[in-house]
Amino acid sequence: MNKIKVLLVDDEPLLLESLEIILTYNDMEVIAAAHDGYEALEILKTKQCELALVDLNMKGMGGLELIGILKKRCSTIKILVLTTFYDDKSITQAITGGADGYLLKDSGKDAIVGAIRQLMNGQNVIDSKVMQRLSALMNKKTSSDRFDADMTTREREICTLLSEGLTNKQIASALYISEGTVKNYISSIYEKTGIHDRAMLVAKLRS
Repeated sequence: MNKIKVLLVDDEPLLLESLEIILTYNDMEVIAAAHDGYEALEILKTKQCELALVDLNMKGMGGLELIGILKKRCSTIKILVLTTFYDDKSITQAITGGADGYLLKDSGKDAIVGAIRQLMNGQNVIDSKVMQRLSALMNKKTSSDRFDADMTTREREICTLLSEGLTNKQIASALYISEGTVKNYISSIYEKTGIHDRAMLVAKLRS
């Protein structure tokens, strides 16, 4: 069985050492440890990874900028955010930027190892505290009607996530429903709003 190749990106040396020990013990291969986004990109010029474990707040290039660059350069790389920050801005920017998972550093080693395995199996992972913030953000934004159309609560939740720039896959993961169900809801939203273009709908939702 091939070992999962992981790149660690964090500016805390002790945490990097601990993560390397934990992941190596769990049959994963840490290809390198970078202290910021710039160093991570340099490493990836000569080495390959399947998953990047990324902190958000680092000196030099931070995680949010790195996530966007990584996804543009190699969309197949899985990105797991591991941070202490779970404010609305950090969460939405990380997810819309392309992060496949979002964990807090107090999650524990078993949660981190489990999240990596889940991501490599095609599942998205979001920490329960982060999900609570995301849900609160959705409720806050859906409290005011964006359209006069008679939408269901679920459709309003999807409108909120659409306005944040999430893909159908990310919306499905956030709401624990299938991508097919998301597509059906979006089709219903198109009919109720009279807008049949995704970009135009997002622009309207953000207005």
